[in-house]
Amino acid sequence: MGNKAKGLLALLGIGALAYWKYKNSTPEEKQAVKDKINTAKDNLNKWGNDVKNKANEVASQVQNKVDDAKTKAEDSLS
Repeated sequence: MGNKAKGLLALLGIGALAYWKYKNSTPEEKQAVKDKINTAKDNLNKWGNDVKNKANEVASQVQNKVDDAKTKAEDSLS
């Protein structure tokens, strides 16, 4: 059995154990798990938005530099 198959089998086992543990937990424990997932999702969305904003900022700076270079090139040709 290859490493990939062993890894997938281990992941499947961990998933089954987590599912079993969740199903047998109290409502308070289930709510705590849901809260952790929602917090992680919110953090991931915030991080994604931060990355997107930074990428847009960098793209805008690059576009400004290209426009400046174009203007200088046109001025030097005139």
